[in-house]
Amino acid sequence: MLEELWFNVQYGINHVLDINAYDHVLFLIVLTVPYMFRDWKRVFLLVTVFTVGHTLSLILATYGAVKISGNLIEFLIPITILIVALFNVFTSGKGAQKEKIGVLFISTLFFGLVHGLGFAREFKLLIGNDDNKIITLLEFALGIELAQVIIVFIVLFLGYLTQTVFRFSKRDWIMVVSAIVVGLVIPMLLNSPLIK
Repeated sequence: MLEELWFNVQYGINHVLDINAYDHVLFLIVLTVPYMFRDWKRVFLLVTVFTVGHTLSLILATYGAVKISGNLIEFLIPITILIVALFNVFTSGKGAQKEKIGVLFISTLFFGLVHGLGFAREFKLLIGNDDNKIITLLEFALGIELAQVIIVFIVLFLGYLTQTVFRFSKRDWIMVVSAIVVGLVIPMLLNSPLIK
């Protein structure tokens, strides 16, 4: 029982930290980069909203309630990252990330749904005919959340370093990181089956 729990949690952690599927990490980077350590509650809430969306779409796909073309999802995932990165570029230093639950939270939930659908096929293979699909899914979601917290902490720490030790302005930090992510995500977009 404990071995199974650890396997599923580890699977969730590896899903996020997989170097070959770094889209999840890129999304977390652009989601976190506008914030500082003092904003940790808001960042944690955003990341949890993303996990909820991700888990919800996995539940819907696992039970056959939702079927969406894999090609469309492969196109939408880089689009979601690009939207948040461009949002950062155009709003850096303007405090748009401090707004009440609005566009950012709703879009984060939507992006979580999209990213979850992108993983649904692989997840179905993982669970097979398992009777405890929901338990497996929740254990997997716990692994995702743990990995996301690790990435968020690293991004916040790097933001702290660049802004205090290297004297980068917050605006420059957001602009540079978001621009790098835009540069990484455009080839993903161009290689998606809908564009090719």
